[in-house]
Amino acid sequence: MIHVYVLVEGQTEESFINEVIAPHYAPRGVYFSAILVETRRGHKGGLVSYAKVKPQIERVCKEHHRAGAYVTTFFDLYALPTDFPHKQHPTYLALNDPYAKVQYLEQQLSADIAYPHFVPFIMLHEFEALLFVEPQRFADWTDDVSVVQDITQISQSYDSPELINDSPQTAPSKRILGLMPSYDKVVQGTCIAADIGLDRLRARCPHFDGWLNVLEQRLS
Repeated sequence: MIHVYVLVEGQTEESFINEVIAPHYAPRGVYFSAILVETRRGHKGGLVSYAKVKPQIERVCKEHHRAGAYVTTFFDLYALPTDFPHKQHPTYLALNDPYAKVQYLEQQLSADIAYPHFVPFIMLHEFEALLFVEPQRFADWTDDVSVVQDITQISQSYDSPELINDSPQTAPSKRILGLMPSYDKVVQGTCIAADIGLDRLRARCPHFDGWLNVLEQRLS
């Protein structure tokens, strides 16, 4: 039996881990559990500052340092706190390739936490990017055919949904909400991701796939 503890920044990511990823790996004897980070005492969700979340990551690492347990993260690159390790460093700011940027920050996070059983992951650019893998899945949640058409057009404009850009106007979740104001991140987001399926998500999102590949190598 192997446990993987995933620190997440919101209820959507928590639901995705528990409802999509965990059932996929449980038959293999690998058990994923999401842990929602605290923003302040008594309040959970939202990554408002790295200074607040670092002690939580370290605490989970210390609590689960036994053999057969791993700790990872599922944080969004979009709106990542400015005090995140090296996020304001000239090296990071000079990078243009999104994959290079997110990999750089993961390396800095790994160096800052420095536990051998810790595997950092930052979603590029946010969870909702995964939903652009199969836009037709939105048809189950809206009667407006233009929503699916517009989401399809956006998806086809990028080599991977992970590359959908991250400004406050064009981040994946902002695009979905702009087209479908009734979109429920937790319920509909999780259901759409589950309907797409983990294999298809991994095929279209190489950074997301790389995270699971690293974990699978560790777990084997």
